[in-house]
Order: sequence, then C-alpha cells, then structure tokens
Amino acid sequence: MGWENSSVQPKAGPASFQVRDTDGQVELVSGPPPHYSQYSTERQLPPRDNMSYEQHQPWWNPRYWRKRTWAIFAAILVIIIIVAVVTPVEVAKANRYPNYTKLDYTLADEYTGTTFFDKFDYFVGYDPAQGFVHYVPREQATQLNLTYATADTAVLRVDTSVGPGSVPDASTGRFSVRVESRTQYDNGLFIFDVKHTPFGCGTWPALWLVDPAHWPDNGEIDVMEAVNQATSGNQMTLHTTDGCKMDVKRLMSGSTLESDCYNATNDNAGCGVSGSTDSYGTSYNDAQGGIMAMEWRNEGIRVWQFGRSGVPADITSRNPDPSSWGRATADFPNTNCDIASHFRNQSIIVNIDLCGQYAGSVYAQSGCPSNCTDYVANNPSAFADAFWEFGAFEVYQAA
Repeated sequence: MGWENSSVQPKAGPASFQVRDTDGQVELVSGPPPHYSQYSTERQLPPRDNMSYEQHQPWWNPRYWRKRTWAIFAAILVIIIIVAVVTPVEVAKANRYPNYTKLDYTLADEYTGTTFFDKFDYFVGYDPAQGFVHYVPREQATQLNLTYATADTAVLRVDTSVGPGSVPDASTGRFSVRVESRTQYDNGLFIFDVKHTPFGCGTWPALWLVDPAHWPDNGEIDVMEAVNQATSGNQMTLHTTDGCKMDVKRLMSGSTLESDCYNATNDNAGCGVSGSTDSYGTSYNDAQGGIMAMEWRNEGIRVWQFGRSGVPADITSRNPDPSSWGRATADFPNTNCDIASHFRNQSIIVNIDLCGQYAGSVYAQSGCPSNCTDYVANNPSAFADAFWEFGAFEVYQAA
C-alpha cells in the first residue's frame, strides 16, 4: 500500500486526499464531523423507562410498585394489624370488672349490749404507729370510764382527766384505748352501727380490720379513719404487700386518693378512697351517725356508708343483701389484686390514736395550735369529742 497526491482539484469544504492500494484509489476526507443539529428536528429520543413509569403508570396498581413502595406498604399493614389486635384487648382489659353475684348471708357473730367489749382483747402499752398515747388495760379503762356499754350503746374514748398538774401527767402520752376482736375472719359482710365518730386536734381514730401479728402480710382494711379536725370526711383504705393495685375500673361514689395498696409506696398511704365531707366528724355526728357496711369476698372488697335516715330495710331486718344497695362508697375489685392471697385472719380493731405517723405528720397543716404532742399533753378538755359510740357490730357469712 502507498501514498500519492491526487490530480483532482479539491472541493470547497473538508480537505481530501487519495490513497492507492492494490484495489484502486480510496478518497479520505478530513475536517470536523458533521453537525448533529441537523438530526434534532428530525427525530425525538424515546423517554427513559423510569420516567415512563412515573408519568404514565397508575400508582395504585401493585404491578408497577418498586421494592421501596412494597416495604412502605408492608410497614403500614403491620401497624394496622397491631392496632386492630391490641386496641380491643386494651379496651377489654380496661373494662374488666368482677361479677359480684348475689350471696345469701346469715348472721355468724355479733357484738352488742352490755357484753359488747367481752369479745375484745385490750391492747396494752405504747402505740406501734408511734402515737402519743398509753393504751390501757380493761380494768384501767373501766376505772377511767374510757370504755363502757349499755343495752343499746358502747363507748370508747380518750382520757380527759389528766392535765399538766396531774401525777402522773400526760407528758409521755395521753391515756387511750385500743381493742382487738378475739375472733379473726377470712371474709364476710360486716355491719357497723356508728353513732358518733371521734375528732379533734391531734386525734387519729380508726375502725379497721387487720391481723396484728402478721402485718402487712395479711393485709389491712380501714373502714373508718380520719385525723385532727376530720374536715375531709371518712377515708376507706387497703394496705397490702406488693402486687395489689386499684388502677382499674371501679364502681363507687367516693374519690380515689391513691391506687397502689403496697405499704412500701407513698409512705404507706395505701389505696384510699375519700367519702364526702359529711361522712365523718361534726356533720356526721349531728345527723346521728349511720351504718358502715363492708363486704369482703374473693371478687373484691366494697364499703357502703348509709346515713341514719337512709339505712336499707334489709339491714334493719338483719337480712342484708348488698346486691340491692347500689353503688358502693368505696370499691376495691380483684381485677389487679388477688384479694384471697392479700387478706386473711383479720381482727376487728377500734382505737383512738393521738399524733403518731399520720395525725402528727399533717398536724402543722390542720389549723391546730402549738405542736401535736404539746397540745395533746396539756389540753385534756380538748378531747371531749374524741370518742366512738356504737350500736352493734354484726358479722354475716355467706351460706
């Protein structure tokens, strides 16, 4: 193959030259490439496939979904399924409530008349709850007229005779009484006829049930309790070991104070319910008191409070039927508390403590003068209203 000059005159435009090889001459053209602009108006390039999907394919058609779309759809579907399953379960859980079927009760025990205190033991000594009292034995209580009973009433009171000049005086605590029933109970319907409730600065009275030898393992049921001037009404409370809560559906007219019954929480406040302001103290006493009814069964513990003019006829006739009494004042259902395992071997206890862990801790906010112990020690006449007066206690068991 060789190179030679061409005898042909060059044309205007790109330079040209010839190459000779064995097959003849070949003309090569040099210069810039042809302009592509000439093709721009002749033919449009087709769009890219992904552009075509976004512009022309329906988003709602799963056939055209990419992996990311499927992943989002799957996540939304899982959330919907979870909500659809969990919501009914939570709603059902929130609405759980025990079936308080009607029980037929018969009278099993009674505390009444002149022998009212004969079935009680008198606790003697200092108060286990650091109260500013000396609990006296029956003989001394009788001598000081701190307990006495007639055919239709029983009274338990705080001493009003010992003052600053007395020997001994009350500088280490005032005389008072605490009685505990000898019989211990595991369930039942308890009817308490309460004619007068104790109140006054420094007082901490209670009508309650507990196993004194095994607290808090066997639980505590406070039927009536108040402190100082008792202006907040009656408190009904459970105290237990761990695992008993009242953060559940409840049917009651009282107001929740705390929901955790565990004694190690909230300074052993327990799971309390507060009654109306006239459910204890001056207003309650002026209305001649009333009836406290407490039903304790595996389904739960309920407390009713009836004014003297509103006592159900079945209680008066000694044929009580809680299923006819309507909504309780305090309701402690077994929904989140195994009643049978938390409450057993309960004695009925009546006492009037002074100062102590409860009344003493809130004394400064009660509107009472001085400090709790000084006031209690030096003002015997201030305790004229610090007494319980009862009609009778009746204990019924399910047939």
